[in-house]
Amino acid sequence: MDASRSRWDENRSKSNYYQGVSRDNSVSSREWNGNNAVSNMNFYTEQNTVTNRTEEEVSRYRDDNKIIVFGRNIPKPVLSFSEASFPDYVMSEINNQGFKLPTPIQAQSWPVGLSGRDVVGIAQTGSGKTLAYVLPSIIHIKNQPPLRHGDGPIALILCPTRELAQQVHSVSTTFGRLARINCACIYGGSPKGPQLRELSRGVEICVATPGRLLDFLESRRTNLNRCSYLVLDEADRMLDMGFEPQIKQIIGSIKCPRQTVMWSATWPKEIRTLAREFLRDYVQINIGSSDLTTNHNIKQIVEVCREEEKEDKLCKLLSDILRQDEKKTIVFVETKKKSDYLSRRLVRSGWPVLCIHGDKCQSERDRVLSEFRSGRIPVLIATDVAARGLDISDVKLVINYDFPNNSEDYVHRIGRTARSGKTGTAYTFFTASNIRQSPNLIALLREANQPINPDLIQLGDAARAEMAQKHRGKMRGRDRFYNRDRNASNRYPYAKSKLSGSYNSYGMNNSHGGFSANYKATSNFSSNSFSKHNRPSDFHDKSMSSSKFTSHTPAQTAIVATQQTTNTTNTSGWNYPANTNMSYTPSSGSSVASSNKYYPNSSAQTVSSAVNFNVGNSMYGVSQPQVNYQSQYPYMVANSSIYQAQTAPSSNQQ
Repeated sequence: MDASRSRWDENRSKSNYYQGVSRDNSVSSREWNGNNAVSNMNFYTEQNTVTNRTEEEVSRYRDDNKIIVFGRNIPKPVLSFSEASFPDYVMSEINNQGFKLPTPIQAQSWPVGLSGRDVVGIAQTGSGKTLAYVLPSIIHIKNQPPLRHGDGPIALILCPTRELAQQVHSVSTTFGRLARINCACIYGGSPKGPQLRELSRGVEICVATPGRLLDFLESRRTNLNRCSYLVLDEADRMLDMGFEPQIKQIIGSIKCPRQTVMWSATWPKEIRTLAREFLRDYVQINIGSSDLTTNHNIKQIVEVCREEEKEDKLCKLLSDILRQDEKKTIVFVETKKKSDYLSRRLVRSGWPVLCIHGDKCQSERDRVLSEFRSGRIPVLIATDVAARGLDISDVKLVINYDFPNNSEDYVHRIGRTARSGKTGTAYTFFTASNIRQSPNLIALLREANQPINPDLIQLGDAARAEMAQKHRGKMRGRDRFYNRDRNASNRYPYAKSKLSGSYNSYGMNNSHGGFSANYKATSNFSSNSFSKHNRPSDFHDKSMSSSKFTSHTPAQTAIVATQQTTNTTNTSGWNYPANTNMSYTPSSGSSVASSNKYYPNSSAQTVSSAVNFNVGNSMYGVSQPQVNYQSQYPYMVANSSIYQAQTAPSSNQQ
């Protein structure tokens, strides 16, 4: 015992870090000084065929495959597995899997990842992104010093759900086997003991959900002092689930230099902030647009129906699909209660159905997924807990029994079909209760060149009208964008912008048909709305220079204003355009008293409001940035109209 302990102390003294592993397998805090870490993480050797490829050929490949790259010194994509310079133990498994060519995301990300660069990948589900980061992680690990007793993993892959963690673990185990790389899968909802024993044996790759991993780190059951390859898979989903504090705490536990790879289906502000904080000199790779889009290999069908019609329509769909050879179907519902209820109803009617949701224990979830993968039970009813992470290649149909609360969940739900370049179908039941989601759904369908149900278009129009009506009601009650002319009982024009900015608003008092400024307030604005112009003929408005007004009345009145202005200062001390030459071109349905009016400087007395734009070169839905005048030459717009101003100010105006 003493001799063994002496040898252990001798080995520890020769190492570059402190061990400190107790008999209960807990690991104390250790300091890795970085001497054993590989400072050069570039393990990529570009083949001659890649080097000799012209920039024109590279650009053509990227354009054909909708690859968009950002960053400096970006390596050329590889068009075959042999061009990636993978070692034999990787190529052997690739051949066993029967893969022919790398997917676009793999072709571009492998050279970047193997070069040791940080990567941000924006790609939809089913694009092959798992292998895009797993294979570089294996090469990275094989170029690191071997693990010693008490070391934590070298590669850490964080996933939002246990299903995704299990799927990534399966891929990592398959491709790491010939490289003699051990993998562990750490997630909540299952006993800790087996996971701790797996970690204590030493693993090079740890696939984990943030909550369970942080639990092990805080209890000092493992450590990240050897971690030099970090993957954040489906980072947008992890942030949506509230894992941002845990992610930051986990990254803070990594002590040695690391390569960081982040994958997301979207590129919102929160993801951009995370990338700037934790990635260095990264290369961003987009497959398609960074905006929310659907897989174009999915045929999307939307049926507008009543809630009570859903069950009969579902049974009809299942009857049709189960007659086919490829019949695996996932039915998504909104709640766990609905999942259990619908499952019982269908089973009683003789349908081969199982359900899965967050309240199922892990063993039950594994059993259900095993039955579904094998095809013994071809229909799976699931809540959104299964919307991410399920990688079942032969799902033919996805049914949205309940439409999700947001477009992101819709995209990831239907992404369970048409995996790995295959085709699939997504069928959606859409009811009046989902009316607010109709504009976003229509936009996704149009982007994917899918036919749009006319009933859905009607719902979309109704949704926009409802939102506009609510916006007008809100503006009446609380907003500072307008005052009220109590004598005429009409609102001043008000506005909100399609983007965001701020402007200075000035209070106005009616005084014998004229206006005077009596207060100033700065307001922020951000929305997608129009403004209603409903003023009597005793005033006229002036927009910013080079503005274009487009009427949205039923008659589709078009008014184009071209202005030439000269700034002067009124008695209140505010600058405003005094000489204005406004040319109006009315179309059918409009009523304009005169087409060319000149407003002389002598009649312009006071300014009622002014605008200060902080964002340039953009399109705004703005009609409030106006200067109202008392004039002896007023004009009249007989019909009230809702209009939108489009302008790209080159400098701040007031």
